[in-house]
Amino acid sequence: MSECASKSCGCESPASDINNPAQTIPGGISTILAIAKMDCPTEERLIRKKLGGMPGIGELDFNLMKRTLTVTHAPDSLEPAITAIRSLGMEAVLLQKGGNTEIAEPDKAPWWPLALSGIAATLAEVMHWIDGVPPAFEIILALLAVLIGGLPTYKKGWIALKNRNLNMNALMSIAVTGAFLIGQWPEGAMVMFLFALAEVIEAKSLDRARQAVRGLMALAPEKATVCQPDGSWIEVSATEVSLDALVRVRPGERIALDGIIVSGSSAVNQAPITGESLPVEKVEGDQVFAGTINESGSFEYKVTATATNSTLARIIHAVEAAQGSRAPTQRFVDQFARVYTPVVFLIAIGMAVIPPLAFGIPWFEAIYRALVLLVIACPCALVISTPVTIVSGLATAAHHGILVKGGAYLEAARQLAVIAFDKTGTLTHGKPEQTDFINISKIDESRIRAIAASLGARSDHPVSRAITRAAETDGISLSEVQDFAAIPGCGIRGQVDGLTYQLGNRRLAAATQLNAPELETQIDALEGQGKTVVLLMDNQSVLGLFAVADTVRDASRIAIAELHALNIRTIMLTGDNPHTARAIAAQVGIDEARGNLLPEDKLAVISSLASPPAKVGMVGDGINDAPALAQADIGFAMGAAGTDTAIETADVALMDDDLRKLPLFVRIARKTAVILWQNIALALSIKAVFIVLTFTGNATMWMAVFADMGASLLVVFNGLRLLRK
Repeated sequence: MSECASKSCGCESPASDINNPAQTIPGGISTILAIAKMDCPTEERLIRKKLGGMPGIGELDFNLMKRTLTVTHAPDSLEPAITAIRSLGMEAVLLQKGGNTEIAEPDKAPWWPLALSGIAATLAEVMHWIDGVPPAFEIILALLAVLIGGLPTYKKGWIALKNRNLNMNALMSIAVTGAFLIGQWPEGAMVMFLFALAEVIEAKSLDRARQAVRGLMALAPEKATVCQPDGSWIEVSATEVSLDALVRVRPGERIALDGIIVSGSSAVNQAPITGESLPVEKVEGDQVFAGTINESGSFEYKVTATATNSTLARIIHAVEAAQGSRAPTQRFVDQFARVYTPVVFLIAIGMAVIPPLAFGIPWFEAIYRALVLLVIACPCALVISTPVTIVSGLATAAHHGILVKGGAYLEAARQLAVIAFDKTGTLTHGKPEQTDFINISKIDESRIRAIAASLGARSDHPVSRAITRAAETDGISLSEVQDFAAIPGCGIRGQVDGLTYQLGNRRLAAATQLNAPELETQIDALEGQGKTVVLLMDNQSVLGLFAVADTVRDASRIAIAELHALNIRTIMLTGDNPHTARAIAAQVGIDEARGNLLPEDKLAVISSLASPPAKVGMVGDGINDAPALAQADIGFAMGAAGTDTAIETADVALMDDDLRKLPLFVRIARKTAVILWQNIALALSIKAVFIVLTFTGNATMWMAVFADMGASLLVVFNGLRLLRK
């Protein structure tokens, strides 16, 4: 059973506390603490307030998903901090960096005290309605019910009150105590039992959302078969495997670590990482990821990332970190609850005092109504409605190979009005092939191709690489390149055999004043066919023209059509010529295409598309796209699996190259938003109805508890529906 009352009974935002700003700690130490009973905003708020004003305590970073707190502190301030946490009824356990980082689990509470509490509360209620039974019997049974099942609530309620925090534990403790004071012993006992029962049910329900994300951790096996120095193969712990180690994978085995295949081949099920429905054929030189499943063949691979730095580990870290990124609706609800609860508490006090004094209403009736209002007032269902839904949406997206860096981006996606796409490697395969070569000079054709291929071999641009591959296929030998340099947005430069050459687009030719009118006709003709034209130049003239064509991904056409069905406009931004841009755009159905764009030009376009509250997305896969990705409201990284920086920097990472995940993500976001507002409306409606019934004198404490418990369970189950998507 979770120690958090109703899991999200906190009535305040756990965001940074302006009243307790983080101190700057010179030479501060960062320590990770596991706190088993910290799993909702209530505990976070208590700890933040407690530690925030302590000397030697700086930044506090909470991870409720893992139940950990990273605290920056002075060397002698850690122990006082742990003692302070202990005073709040929670134990903090030090986690060593690089050691065990398993999620801290609260102790499992036995079921029998709750059962006995329920029996005692029921018997007290029965005796209340039996004539002739001495009141002492129902009082004893009621006290027994509370002592057995309600002491934890009283303890947490007292801690909350001491820290000036009106959470559900505090409100429930006040309500039950008030019921006892006015002689409503059976009802007070039953209210406490029902509250404890609601905690258990909600804890088990909410753990589904936590487990949906936590289940990622179980994907990678604990053992790996590693080659030893003497040539033998031994099964060792995956955490002990070093970089460049040789690992063998058997048929049907789950891959333990990231690596590159050095021998053998097989089909690998990458669904746990990329969401791909079909296995991917892997051969020597291909990358494999931890957590994926080898289908039939056997192979050996060289480890490229340790267990703590694998693609799977980075995904887990990103998903966990996303839980601390509170969505706008969630922040609004938290802020609303911070004001709502104390206001209602003051109203309840007024309801207990003013009617008897001003209108002669019996004190018993007035106090009873006030107590009912206190139970109804807790914004539990309201506050719980947002995190459960957001976490479920994030987990569903991760299941489909879409890594979202926070709830804010999940919410923003429903407002996407336009998405801009890079061309090469995004809409196309990014592996173009050389289709044409035109010799402009009197130099031997093979010599010109050798120079161009040599320069291209030093570049990571797919167009340059295509020229190199074509030359190598035709048996043309490459030369040594010196003083190599990239010309952003234009091409590359280098020396071959002591002479300087440039390989780039027509923009580079214009900048060097080497373009000639007679070449323009040839270039236009090739570009009109959707081909990219690259020019090889020396310091005096253009030596040759190379035409390269890329192929469009089949998924691109489907994705664009689905985005249009969602009323999202599409635009392509590319450094390629406008002819090629328009040709590719026509093939995939893009609404608008813009070519000859430098990175700063893409940035300017994204800025011009901004039209709040509508959101702008940018999809790219290269360094040249970075400024535009950062400028967009949501930056989408293509093919992030195995990429060191993409997972760290992108707002949303598509773990493979399937653009169909974009409309899927938008649909998940819109469904999340619908459920989110359903839950908010449901919680507020139920509260409103029972508050009115309280003022009219038609609500009882039983009804209040059932209303609060029922509303909380309804929003939890409604939010969890996303996990089925």
